[in-house]
This record gives sequence, structure tokens and C-alpha cells, in this order.
Amino acid sequence: MKRALVCGAGGFIGSHLVKFLRDKGYWVRGVDVKQPQFAATAADDFQLLDLRDKESCNQTLAVPGGAFDEVYQLAADMGGMGFIHSAECEIMRNNVLINVNMTQSAAEAHIPRYFYSSSVCIYRDMQPGEPELTEANAYPAMPDNEYGWEKLYSERVAMAFGRRFGMKVRIARFQNCYGPEGTWKGGREKAPAALCRKVAEVTDGGTIEVWGDGTAVRSYTYIDDMLDGIYRLMQSDLEGPANIGCPQYATVKELAETIAEVAGKKIEIRYVDGPVGVHSRNFSNARIASTGWRSRIPLKEGIALTYPWVAEQVKAERRGHEQAASPARA
Repeated sequence: MKRALVCGAGGFIGSHLVKFLRDKGYWVRGVDVKQPQFAATAADDFQLLDLRDKESCNQTLAVPGGAFDEVYQLAADMGGMGFIHSAECEIMRNNVLINVNMTQSAAEAHIPRYFYSSSVCIYRDMQPGEPELTEANAYPAMPDNEYGWEKLYSERVAMAFGRRFGMKVRIARFQNCYGPEGTWKGGREKAPAALCRKVAEVTDGGTIEVWGDGTAVRSYTYIDDMLDGIYRLMQSDLEGPANIGCPQYATVKELAETIAEVAGKKIEIRYVDGPVGVHSRNFSNARIASTGWRSRIPLKEGIALTYPWVAEQVKAERRGHEQAASPARA
């Protein structure tokens, strides 16, 4: 039985990855500063540790009877575009500490395979219609935000330790990932969850607010496709970063309209000032496709799997508020 460590197992992708690996027959330890928010962890063992601390990294790598076969490093202080723009210092400090310490500890523990979750935020701003970027087009570097700069630096940390210690490093540059059991409110949610929430909260014919003018172009990757890409990349011989993302691109306006269609609602959109990020994204998936990976879930189908879960969270929260506001019965 293979043994895997999933760092960031209390988060959205990490918690799903634990279940994915368990279904593959792995013994899995999860580690995070928090438990998964929406479902009990599927990990065989779960440790509450702060990976900004080097000793915590050493501790979570200690396993009876040998070492882990694979380490998946997804732990990060992160969130949606609002968080990325408002928490630059926390992102730069906390994530660099996590990645430097975890990478060094894994290398010193002679971990055979190490996965690092990077982001397409490492790329420059693009305009709609530009030719797609390959992984090599990350240089000369000009990320749009500090989150991207930190990710780019941490990629190089992982590759440097891999070279020195003979650790096989696999790096995925994620595009926007969404699905059930993800953060859907509070400021750290990504655009699909935030817009699902807004559509669920509004009555039919109502108005939702959207940052920017709705023309920003993105790719949204459903969680099942992302997990398949992570696993295929980890088992492959691909060295260096690989983009993982759905080749279907949509504007923010089209995303909102797709959610409304799935919800069976008509909505109006009021565009307001707010952090939007780059104008467009367009990336090559040729490297990850060489492993046999394909994006299989188009946007509307993924939203149809995600929106009902978010809508249920909105209803449950509303019921809780109504119960709290109602007078106590004798």
C-alpha cells in the first residue's frame, strides 16, 4: 500500500484529493491548520499543524515503518481575488515559509516524489485573443499580483531542492478550480462560488453585483478534472511545471449567466468597482495532455454539480438566521 501526505488537507482541493487517493488504495495522512469545513476528513490520519514551522513539517513527515511515497504540497494562505489583493503581506510571508520549510523537510526525509501546487497567476496579464502561453512563457516574469510572484519563487525552491536531493518534483499550475464543498462566502471564495452564492440569494428577476465590467476572460476547471490532472502529473515523468485547466474560456458575464441558467432564474447584473485581476487567460495544456489527461467536464455541467450545493448552504444559513431571530417559545 502506497502512503501519501496531503498538505493543505483542510482546504477545498486538498480535502478532495485525500478522498481521491484513498479511493486509489493509498494510506493517506492529511495535515493542515484546520479540519475540512464541510465534511469529515477521509484521511486515515489527520494532524493539526502549522507548516510555517519547520519542526511541524518534520513531524508530519514522520511515519512508522519508513517514509511517505508521495507528498502533495497544497497548503497555502490564499483565497479569491479580493483576498489576493488585500492580503499581500500575509500571502508573501506565510506561503514562502510553508513552501521553503516543507520542501526542505521533504528533501531531507528522502521523499521520492513531491508535488507542488502552483498557479497560472505566475503569468503576465493577457488580452483576449492572444495566442496561448506555454509553461516556458512564464519568463521574463511579470505576474499581476504578489501571489503569483510567491508561487513562481516557490516553484524554483522546489526544483532546486529536487536537483540537490534527487527528489522527483512535479509542479502543476492550476487554473480556477471549483466544485462542491469549497469556500462560498467570507471573502476567500473564488468567482464561481461567489456568483453561485449571489444567484442563490437573489429572487428571480433580481440584481447581483459583479466586480469590473464582466469582460475578464477565465477558464474554470471542475474539481474532478483537477484531481485527475494532479494524479496523472505526479505519476508521470514530466519535469518542470505543467498547466492544468479546462480549455473552455468564458467571460465573467458568461459565468454569471450560466449560473443563472442552471438556477432557473433571470438576473440583472450591476457592475461595480472591485479587484478583477488580469484581462484574460489563455494557456496551453499540451504538457499535461501528454499524460493522457483531458478536461471532461464543461462549465455548464460543472456548475450544475456545484450550484445546488451552494444554494443549500445559503438556505441553511437563512434558516439559522430566522430561527435565531424568532422569539423563544414557552
